[in-house]
Amino acid sequence: MTSRHIVALGGSLLRPEESEKRSEWLGQLRQLAVHLEGNERKVGIVIGGGLPAREAIELAKNCISSTDKLDQVGIAATRLNATIIQQILLDIGCNVAPSIPHTTSQSAELLEKYNFVVMGGTTPGHTTDAVAVAFARDAGARTCIIATNVSHVYDKDPRQFDDAQSLTNLTIDQLAEITGIGEPLAPGASAVIDPIAVGWAKDACIDLAVLDGRQISILEQALDGQPFEGTLINS
Repeated sequence: MTSRHIVALGGSLLRPEESEKRSEWLGQLRQLAVHLEGNERKVGIVIGGGLPAREAIELAKNCISSTDKLDQVGIAATRLNATIIQQILLDIGCNVAPSIPHTTSQSAELLEKYNFVVMGGTTPGHTTDAVAVAFARDAGARTCIIATNVSHVYDKDPRQFDDAQSLTNLTIDQLAEITGIGEPLAPGASAVIDPIAVGWAKDACIDLAVLDGRQISILEQALDGQPFEGTLINS
């Protein structure tokens, strides 16, 4: 049976302030895609909104008070980023689904036919972390990789606490104690893993891997089932 993998790529990986590194990163991502397809892998990729989503939401806040409507603004940004990645992979001849699905069930169906399916957000209140977990559940994948701009899950927020410790192995219940579980984030807010995603992963018995997506080699190690620098969360 062809191996299936679901990866959430944080929108921060595409942010303009790292433009000097972005071309190199995208080139390495293309090489990884060719390698995966050559080995008959199937990969679902869920792209976050990153800075474009946060800026758009901040602008819309001046006129929009509805949380759901602000989330729709962020979702539109994720689908724009997803289209960028989709078109890059199509340009090099990868077997990529030609549309950006709006539901994880649609994505799972497309993954039956294509080696790559790229999508963004789906529903207000659900971050792309949660979407990726739902995609993994619907596609029958055992693990969901969260590739972002941090290297590990920490025992507390390293931006606020100098003594925060990185963690390499956790259970899903231990993760829930750190992140919370089941409560949606505010529009434009971010966390190492969305509490809704944690709850869905627990319910569906899906393992999670958190790693620094800026290092494509680390993502490749995780996809190949090799030891990697990051945090593995067992369900």
